[in-house]
Amino acid sequence: MRLIRLGNQPSRVGADVRAALSAWGPGGSVLGGFALLGAQPPDCPRPLDAVVVLPRGVLVVVGVDLPEPALKLEAPLSGQWKTDGWPLNHPAGATSPAQEALEAAQAVARRIQDMRGEPLPVTTVVAVGPYVGQVVQPSADLHKGVRVLHPKPTTLLAAARELATSDRPCSAEHAAKLIAVLAPVGTPPQRSAMLAEGFTDASEDLASASTVLLPKVRPRAEPARPRWLPQAAAGVGLLALVGVLTAVASSGDDSQAAGPSTTASAQAGPTAVVVDGRSFAPRGRDGGAGCAEHAFGDVQAWLEANGCRELARAQYSTEVDGRAAAVALAEVTASTAEGAAALREVAARVGSGGIVPLVGERGAWEGGPASFDNSAISSVARRDRVLVAQAVWADGVSAADDPALVALAEQALGLPAR
Repeated sequence: MRLIRLGNQPSRVGADVRAALSAWGPGGSVLGGFALLGAQPPDCPRPLDAVVVLPRGVLVVVGVDLPEPALKLEAPLSGQWKTDGWPLNHPAGATSPAQEALEAAQAVARRIQDMRGEPLPVTTVVAVGPYVGQVVQPSADLHKGVRVLHPKPTTLLAAARELATSDRPCSAEHAAKLIAVLAPVGTPPQRSAMLAEGFTDASEDLASASTVLLPKVRPRAEPARPRWLPQAAAGVGLLALVGVLTAVASSGDDSQAAGPSTTASAQAGPTAVVVDGRSFAPRGRDGGAGCAEHAFGDVQAWLEANGCRELARAQYSTEVDGRAAAVALAEVTASTAEGAAALREVAARVGSGGIVPLVGERGAWEGGPASFDNSAISSVARRDRVLVAQAVWADGVSAADDPALVALAEQALGLPAR
């Protein structure tokens, strides 16, 4: 097990998580894998104490700080948590920290799915501290892939072995891409390190496409910590419920994997995105709530009538058989999945308009196209989001039916728009 520090420790019990993971030692003799400490994958609502990428699964470790040590913790996924018989309360009215932990795990699973990462099972460990002698979970909850425990080397190891149960191990190549999906800052570990941690040399490709993400940096303020208090002793202490994977630099630290140790707000420049073996260089992006104002034609009319929650746009440069090409992406978040499907039908019709590429508002980058006129277009609806990709040659004449551009537009649907 190798630890990679990506951000600050979001909970006090995170120190115990780190110590437990460190005790496994480097290499695959115990379990293998990589622990991303203090990570906050894109679209995840909070930083996490650890995201543990194992050869046969991904563990999302969420730390929950109890106000004081407890001999017995009753911890149902839905229902009142109790420490030594006393209920835990939250100012917002929640009764179970497990619900917030599940939200974080679901966000990680969605991230992997959206970015076409290796489809390993994603499960949840809720690490509680400063000390709990016994944790009581309903048997039905255990079958849902969630473990509530006080993190010690033995308890965390047992949970990992019970939860990471993929039929086949993840390959070193796919593991590197998976880490890039979850921690898009720095560079993934080297292949030799992946093999040393138990990932296979070769494995059948289970993913529909291979995607490596560029570092995406957005400074973010330290989130407020919600407080959990015993009902009979308000003000005793705080239970900061926060997220997955904290600090590294212990036994088995990999200084090259994911770059140098950094906090969540550290700055890192974008490098490249690789989809199905082709490298794409980012050429700008933006996002906001305004959608119709950046659209035209039937797409604009649909957005004016139905609205949207968010618009994200990005553009990339690449090469196809030695010729410079460009890609423009527009991702619209609709109010519902049904709305996204309807918008995609409109956008897919020839001559129905679309979203104005950034080039149309900001001008071309050096060596880039002056416009995306006559572009090849491909689109897809994923839950409540519609992604539209356009592809043109950077110079010369483009055609919407150019086979090379059509293939490039379809491939570009694996790129991130945000």
